[in-house]
Amino acid sequence: MGEATVKTLEGRTASPSPMVTEDGPAPERTRLGKLRSVRRPRIWFEILLIAVSYWTYSLIRNAVPEQKAQALRNADWIWEAEKALGIAVEQTVNHAANSVTWLIVTMNYYYATLHFVVTIGVLVWLYRRHPGRYAPTRLVLFATTGVALVGYYLYPLAPPRLMNGQDFIDTVLVHHTWGSMASGNLKNMSNQYAAMPSMHIGWSLWCGLTIFALATAPWAKILGLLYPTLTLVVIVATANHFWLDAVGGLLCLGFGYGLSYVWYGSLPHRLPRQVPDRVRGGTVLTA
Repeated sequence: MGEATVKTLEGRTASPSPMVTEDGPAPERTRLGKLRSVRRPRIWFEILLIAVSYWTYSLIRNAVPEQKAQALRNADWIWEAEKALGIAVEQTVNHAANSVTWLIVTMNYYYATLHFVVTIGVLVWLYRRHPGRYAPTRLVLFATTGVALVGYYLYPLAPPRLMNGQDFIDTVLVHHTWGSMASGNLKNMSNQYAAMPSMHIGWSLWCGLTIFALATAPWAKILGLLYPTLTLVVIVATANHFWLDAVGGLLCLGFGYGLSYVWYGSLPHRLPRQVPDRVRGGTVLTA
């Protein structure tokens, strides 16, 4: 037979679809193939999914037993390990930033707000401008966050500001800034001993890499790389995390990208920007 073609309802010949072969439906037409295929996201479903997922994540994270004694012992071990590696400069950074009031107050608000604002902004940008890459990239974020819950359960860790016998400054308490559930009046709403891995790093690096890979403007790519770098400085300066917590966040992100690659067969940024054509009732439909 010659090259397969598909006729539209109007009688025009459409381009062959990779989803139909001479031997019948291609693998993508199987039930598993349908689940793994990229489809146009639906706004109501995405809002509901993100809201429910974050609520579930927060519920599970806060339901993990605080294990204060073990968390403090683990913090002491991390601190000693960093000293042995010559990277234990968190206290120096914390005190230096705290000595400049406008700087540390800005960092406190940065820590409390941009974690959510930038992440949601990138999701919206993907949804509007890169619908074909939205679901695979969203899977990276969800998988990263999900595997972090395992870390919170298996390795409770106190942040530097809660360590015993160390001179770290809780900058939210000192400067009376609002918004952080890690300190102040909101501390009872969040598990205080879930510092490893750092999702501030996991999420910010996800944002940064996504922007760097998909943005066309050079300035946007630069901002994409700067965002996780600044976040790393902020989480240390505010005494909310150790350097090694950031490594944990990086490993979680690597798991997220690996899972997305296995599921979709490609890294998100290499997939088509638009949702591929699909076939319904003998008609090629362009999403």
